[in-house]
Amino acid sequence: MALARASSGLAYPQRFYAAASYVGFGGSPNSSKGVISKFQNDTALLLYGLYQQATVGPCNIPKPRAWNPVEQSKWTSWHGLGNMASTEAMRLFVKILEEEEPGWYSNVPEFVIEPIVDVEMNVISLENPKSESVTQNGNSFPEPKAIITENGSMETQDKDVVLEGLGSVGVYDQWVQPSISGQRPKARYEHAAAVVQDKMYIFGGNHNGRYLNDLQVLDLRSLTWSRVEAKAGTESLESPSPVRMAPCAGHSLITWENKLISIAGHMKDPSETVTVKAFDLQACTWSTLKTYGKPPVSRGGQSVTLVGSTTLVMFGGEDAKRALLNDLHILDLETMTWDEIDAVGVPPSPRSDHAAAVHAERFLLIFGGGSHATCFNDLHVLDLQTMEWSRPTQQGDIPSPRAGHAGVTVGENWFIAGGGNNKSGVSETVVLNMSTLVWSVVTTVQERVPLASEGLSLVVSSNNGEDILVSFGGYNGRYSNEVYVIKPSHKFTLQSKMMERAVPDGVAALHNPTNAAREVESEIEAGQEGNIREIVVDNIDSESLNVKGEENKERILAALKAEKEELEASLTKEQLLSLQLKQELAEAATRNTDLVKELQSVRGQLAAEQSRCFKLEVDVAELRQKLQTMETLQKELELLQRQKAASEQAALNAKRQSSGGVWGWLAGTPALES
Repeated sequence: MALARASSGLAYPQRFYAAASYVGFGGSPNSSKGVISKFQNDTALLLYGLYQQATVGPCNIPKPRAWNPVEQSKWTSWHGLGNMASTEAMRLFVKILEEEEPGWYSNVPEFVIEPIVDVEMNVISLENPKSESVTQNGNSFPEPKAIITENGSMETQDKDVVLEGLGSVGVYDQWVQPSISGQRPKARYEHAAAVVQDKMYIFGGNHNGRYLNDLQVLDLRSLTWSRVEAKAGTESLESPSPVRMAPCAGHSLITWENKLISIAGHMKDPSETVTVKAFDLQACTWSTLKTYGKPPVSRGGQSVTLVGSTTLVMFGGEDAKRALLNDLHILDLETMTWDEIDAVGVPPSPRSDHAAAVHAERFLLIFGGGSHATCFNDLHVLDLQTMEWSRPTQQGDIPSPRAGHAGVTVGENWFIAGGGNNKSGVSETVVLNMSTLVWSVVTTVQERVPLASEGLSLVVSSNNGEDILVSFGGYNGRYSNEVYVIKPSHKFTLQSKMMERAVPDGVAALHNPTNAAREVESEIEAGQEGNIREIVVDNIDSESLNVKGEENKERILAALKAEKEELEASLTKEQLLSLQLKQELAEAATRNTDLVKELQSVRGQLAAEQSRCFKLEVDVAELRQKLQTMETLQKELELLQRQKAASEQAALNAKRQSSGGVWGWLAGTPALES
């Protein structure tokens, strides 16, 4: 049947086939060849997956065995849609195309709707080798070129367009190393980074066991390094003496107003409590901010998260005596007052080098970290309104245990890179959708690449409306001062929205477990009340039923049926609550096992120290014995020396007496007569 040009008034199947023909799927002779090559690779792959889902159904073919990144990416895009309905796939296909090209339907030629039966995996082509340009609305545009990089990733570049800075990043979801100018900072890890107005500031860190205190800046527009020479500042407003920043590592750097706030960190001569330093970006001076309340104990490896515009939340870390912490403190930047929080629920076990993020300005998320004996991959959530800890169920590709990783949020997505697991660096970059708590793997690098390092930094910068993640430094056997960037695609947001529709309500309820438990309890109470009402109804005598008639009987039966359904629902939720309690019990057992392992490790360290102490005591006893022997020998030597001196003196006297006559004769003195 002949149709007019595709328009917004067409039904979704008709609009879908029109859109598919326009994009170039299905092999229609009237389709616009090469249009698909204009889209970014993530969009093209998603369109391909939706097209296959709409025309073929769920992906039941096995994953391609041959290492072909294009084929595997296409299979992953299709397979990831699961059991999505065909109509939903059609709707999303048209919606994405309209978002990418709002006027696409005005360029669709007359065509005939026909079933599309080409289901081969090679239906999509990301590059048109026969054409050097794509014509749209009478204008010619340079054709994007698909490039397969060394690690098998796809990179799209325009042949005639040359961009500078972060704008030169043309590939999505792949780490690239841009060309950097200027003198690079010293290689380091456990430093801190923050972004202010297209500039990334790097402060402090650890290099070969020595703490640093330099402040470096990378201009993200020109990708040029330079060093910030800090002027002599003041200790505080009350004490105007010059202050010099002590070298530190494992600290936190927060952007606030026109300042960089440096909090905590390991130092050679640590103070008893956490200090707060501020760098004025206009005056280029450091100063110590006077705080009030009860400041936390000095530490490093903690997390400090800015909530809203004036609240800092600090969790965990390791103090100067290597004791792990899991305490919670809040600093009000307006009043500069510390407040220690005693939250309810089960907090994360003591740890350092974890990652933290805030979602919806209400929920604080803690992921991973390590103790002296092990690394974690658990996820904990703190409701900042009720101050209650919970441990929700994670879904998707749950990351492996790690510590020393770095994280940054883009919308509702939390990207995490790097880290280590006591054996090697972690190679995969992951993302957590904080609304659905679903993990996804963004990309994977080789183990020896600096991105698979502990103590690296990760920040986000916006370039022409697109977010770019920037990584610096780290340690994975050697110290790094390399810069890597990645441009995340929007497929994670789209996938999370689809997952959000598919995820049960219970996942969202895990954000607030107290309310969820209360709802379950209320349902149970409602079920109990319904049971009482059921018993009362059962006791209604037959005479009243006869009086009310058949209509009342049906109404009562309907009420009984509704009550039964409510009871069954309450029973189901009670079973769910029981299952959740069992899961919490299993998690508590796991934490107990980890604590036992850590206790054993500490006991081992204590035994080693005791053995070392005993050896030192033995050495001291031996040295004391040798010292006593030396004292005895010294006394004997002095006695012998005195005896020798006395003997020599006696011999001298005797000699003088025996030789007096001769000497007297020589001197002219007559000898004495006997």
